[in-house]
Amino acid sequence: MRIAFVGKGGSGKTTLAALFTRYLAESDRPVLAVDADINQHLGIALGLDDGDLPLPLAAGSGWLKQHLRGDNPRIPAADEMIKTTPPGRGSRLPDLGPADEVLARHTVPVLGSGRLMVTGEFDAEDIGVSCYHAKTGAVELYLNHLLDGAGEYVVVDMTAGADAFASGLFTRFDLTVLVSEPTRRGVGVYRQYQANAAGHRVALRVLGNKIAEPADLDYLRAELGPALLGALGQSGWVRSAERGTPRPLAELEPANRAALDAVLAELDATERDWVAYHRDTVEFHRRNARAWANQAAGRDLTEQIDPEFVPGPSVAVG
Repeated sequence: MRIAFVGKGGSGKTTLAALFTRYLAESDRPVLAVDADINQHLGIALGLDDGDLPLPLAAGSGWLKQHLRGDNPRIPAADEMIKTTPPGRGSRLPDLGPADEVLARHTVPVLGSGRLMVTGEFDAEDIGVSCYHAKTGAVELYLNHLLDGAGEYVVVDMTAGADAFASGLFTRFDLTVLVSEPTRRGVGVYRQYQANAAGHRVALRVLGNKIAEPADLDYLRAELGPALLGALGQSGWVRSAERGTPRPLAELEPANRAALDAVLAELDATERDWVAYHRDTVEFHRRNARAWANQAAGRDLTEQIDPEFVPGPSVAVG
């Protein structure tokens, strides 16, 4: 199952993405944490140093395209693949198993049963030239091809605010959790995200954060209704973890643990519709082909779409 953490800058989404990753890993659930935020702080939040981070996915985009292309006859050359290119017959479909080549090349182990993948920071040559979505496009392409199975989890720390809508990456998740402070600005980001996601089959829920008093939680309940899954208050456990000295998760405050339980219950109750999921992949590929990619490639990239193919558990991994 795939879950994204979104929210305005400073809301605590990276902190909660890391906390949920720890929560899954400490219960021995296989989990891939993906840092798709421009600030690239998820690895540090998970206890790694900068020198311990994996090869960024975007840095190996040429290899990734060639790898995912496999022998798909609809894609004559890997450099014709774009971020929305859908898989088809002959494509190589990565999984979350220990032998997967993408994980071996682009992740490092964290927290026992977890692994970390990063998109990568801006390079000097990117500044003033390239937008960050050129890097998150590698994550979108990877998730378009990924065959994750039951009992496996992908946790993605997304870019802040409505910037997530600059690509189709926001549709790649079974559950999107918006982290909201108990303020008008926090709730406003939720309303903006909700409006932008309308019509795109996005399961959007809210996790309150930085709750200091009962009135904070009352405010979120009044504003958000059933969209509110739970809320986290002030946490000595989190402060200790952010200083690099995490304690056993059993010591997390019970109310905060209950909020994580609620998120997992919501995620596990979701059943992915692979047909609808792939339909969204194809639709965003058509949009990108018409908007810019056909002109850049000098050919109609909608020809990459295999009308007879739908990914899912029954498809053999290439």
